[in-house]
Amino acid sequence: MATHQQTAALKIAVMGAGLIGRRHVEGIMLEPQAMAAAIIDPSSSARDFASAKNIAWFPSFKQAGDKIALDGVIIATPNQLHLENALEAIHAGLPTLVEKPIAHNADAAEILVREAEKTGVPILVGHHRRHNPVIRAAKRVLDDGRLGKILMAHGNFWVAKPDDYFDTQWRREAGGGPILINLIHDVDLFRFFFGEVESVHAMQANLARAHAVEDTVVVVLRFDSGVLATLSGSDAVASPWSWEMTAGENLVFPRQDQLCYQIGGTAGSLSIPQLTLWTNASKPNWLERLAEEQVHFTPADPLAVQLKHFCDVICRKADPLVTGREGLATLRVIEAIKLSAETGQTVHVNNRPPARSGHDD
Repeated sequence: MATHQQTAALKIAVMGAGLIGRRHVEGIMLEPQAMAAAIIDPSSSARDFASAKNIAWFPSFKQAGDKIALDGVIIATPNQLHLENALEAIHAGLPTLVEKPIAHNADAAEILVREAEKTGVPILVGHHRRHNPVIRAAKRVLDDGRLGKILMAHGNFWVAKPDDYFDTQWRREAGGGPILINLIHDVDLFRFFFGEVESVHAMQANLARAHAVEDTVVVVLRFDSGVLATLSGSDAVASPWSWEMTAGENLVFPRQDQLCYQIGGTAGSLSIPQLTLWTNASKPNWLERLAEEQVHFTPADPLAVQLKHFCDVICRKADPLVTGREGLATLRVIEAIKLSAETGQTVHVNNRPPARSGHDD
């Protein structure tokens, strides 16, 4: 892969100055390789935020591009705008980090991915948990075969979102429930661990609030590898069992010393985020006391690690860890989960690599 020498801080613009957009801006300001060159968002609150941070503000991408020679763009606008905004950046030849989900549906994501591949502009999808050292260490345990043949896994997302969280109308409507907002993270990590999903079967309910969107969901996933997994999620259950409450990734959540994922194989099992590895001393035997080992890792802020990686992607020193196709594949699983929950049927997932036509479209 061709690279170019970085001689100055990379000029990165952030489109969308909501909660995650502002976290991206603050992260860029702490990264020596980069500078927050622009905030692009037509709202007055974004203009005020940019002024407070002494960063150039523009209401549109075109206006920013006319004034500043950008090196990269982070898309943190509402999901429905990801396609439009990312296409603007891609057509300008700018490497792009698109927040999850890559688009509001798989059809839009397919358009975005194909356009990026056609133009050769790299896309990094913001499934930032894959950059977390906890997840990287867990993946090494699996890849090294320390659990033997992986058989099954389980993940929990049980939280109690406060009433005022739902004062924002879209969170009470289709697409605003824990499947798309929250479980998409867990699905993406399970794909990272176990490969492609072959089929899903899901059930959902909205017993807690009676909003026009689910508050509780249970999912069974079968992977091409044969691994069986379950995910259960609810944004109406007071509990310590979720990535948010256990990983210590975001300091706004009080950290609980509990687990959120369990992975089991023929030679052992692993709890996450503790990274506790459980094995028999010699051969499997349920009458024998299990050996307990803590897998070592060095903690780091995954958003900061992701930003450093994005800088390498901009400089063509690295390929995206989470490509556009990866983001699309995760979104297809989420859409299959929604369809299964609505119909009560098992849904097969089509995430096979696209056939090569032998020529560029």
